[in-house]
Amino acid sequence: MADITGDTPGTTTPDQPDTGPGPRTSTWRHIGPGIVVAATGVGAGDLVATLIAGSNFGYTLLWAAVLGCLVKIALAEAAGRWHLSTGRTLFDGWAGLGRWTLYFFAVYAVVWGFVYGAAAMSSSALPLQALFPDVMDLKWWGIACGLVGLVFVWFNKYAVFEKVMTVLVGVMFVVTVYLAVRVTPNLGDAFAGLLPVLPDEPDSVLNTLGLIGGVGGTITLAAYGYWVNAKGWTSTGWMKVMRLDNRVAYATTGVFVVAMLFVGAELLHSANVAIESGDKGLVQLGDILAAEYGSATAKFFLIGFFATSFTSLIGVWHGVSLMFADFVARFRDTSKDLTGEEVASGTRERSWPFRAYLLWLTFPPMVLLFMDQPFRLVILYGVLGAAFLPFLAGTLLWLLNSSRTPRQWRNGPVSNTMLAVAGLLFLVLCVKQVWDQPWSEFF
Repeated sequence: MADITGDTPGTTTPDQPDTGPGPRTSTWRHIGPGIVVAATGVGAGDLVATLIAGSNFGYTLLWAAVLGCLVKIALAEAAGRWHLSTGRTLFDGWAGLGRWTLYFFAVYAVVWGFVYGAAAMSSSALPLQALFPDVMDLKWWGIACGLVGLVFVWFNKYAVFEKVMTVLVGVMFVVTVYLAVRVTPNLGDAFAGLLPVLPDEPDSVLNTLGLIGGVGGTITLAAYGYWVNAKGWTSTGWMKVMRLDNRVAYATTGVFVVAMLFVGAELLHSANVAIESGDKGLVQLGDILAAEYGSATAKFFLIGFFATSFTSLIGVWHGVSLMFADFVARFRDTSKDLTGEEVASGTRERSWPFRAYLLWLTFPPMVLLFMDQPFRLVILYGVLGAAFLPFLAGTLLWLLNSSRTPRQWRNGPVSNTMLAVAGLLFLVLCVKQVWDQPWSEFF
C-alpha cells in the first residue's frame, strides 16, 4: 500500500543496502523526533499568523492551514527518508550536488542565525515580562532565556532534550486546545472552512499561500533527519517508525494552528478586533483574554505562549547546531562521508563546531536586543529565510530521484508531486519576499 508521501516499498534491488535493525512494530512509545520538530517549527510567529488569518477571514482559510501541514509532512518525511535509506546525513547529500550548497549554507547559517537568535530570545521574553512586569526589562528577560537555552543544550544530550521538549509540547497542547474550547467554536462554519475557497479580498492568493507556507517550520524540517539519527534511528528498519513519528508531528502542529484559527475567528473576527502582527500580537491577545475571561485564563495562555517560544529557541539551538557541525566536517574534509551513525553516537553534540554555533546563536545577537535591528541585515535575513525552503524542496527532489538513493526508497508519484508543489509554493513566496524588500534603501 502506497505511503501518503508516495513511496511504495518494492523488492530488494542491488543498490539497496540491507535493512538494518529496527523494532518489530511501529508503536507510540518510539515517538520522539516528531515531537521535537513540531515544537521547534511552531513558534509564536506561526500562531500569530494563524490567529490573524482567523481574525481577518474567519474559518475561510482553515483548509489552507491543514494543507500547510500536509506539505510539511512531505518535506520532513523526505528528509528523514534520505537519512535512513542512505545511512548518510542530508548535508552529505547536499555536498554531493556541488560546493555551491556549502556556500549557501555558510551565508545562511551566519546571517540567519545572528538575527534569529535575537528574535527567539525576544519572543521568549515577551510572555515572561507580561507575567512578571516588575521583575526586569524585556531585554534582560531575553538575555536570561538565551543563556538558559545555551546551558541546557550545551550540557544535555538528545535524550534529555527530547524529554524536556515533550513536556513543553504538552503544555502548548493543553493551552491551545483549552482556548479553542473556551471560545466555543462554530463547528458548522469550521467544517465549511475545509472547502478550498479564497477570501474575497485583495491579495487573497498571496495571503493564502503565505498561510500554507508558514505552518510549522523552515530549517527545522531539514533538522528532522538529524534528530531521527540522534534518536538512534540510522537504518531502513526504522522507516515505518519515522513515518508514524512524522505524521504525529504534523497532526500535533495541525492541532496548534487550527486551535489558534478558532480563537482568531471567534474571539477577534466576530468582535471585529485587530491585533498587531509579530509576537506582540500574542501579548495583545493575552489582554483581550483577560478582559473577556479573566486574568487566570490570560496567565494560562501566557504560559503556553512561553512554552511555544522557548521550544523554538532550544530546538534551533540544538538542531541547527547539529547541522552546522556537519557542515564544518564536510568543509574540512570533502572526501569524508558524513554518516547518521556519527550523529547517533553523540559526537556531533560534543564537537567544537556544535558549541561554537551555540555561542553564535546566543551572544552576538544580544547586541540586537539593545538596539533597532540593522536594516540591511534584516533584509538579508528575510531573503535568506525565504530562500531556504525552495532550496530544501528542490534538493530533496534531486537527491531522492537519483542513484544516490537506493531504488526502493526513491520518490514515488505522490512524493514527487508534493515536493514539487512545495518547491513552487515556496519559490513564489521567496520571490514575493524579495520583491517586497525596500532595496532602494538597502544600497
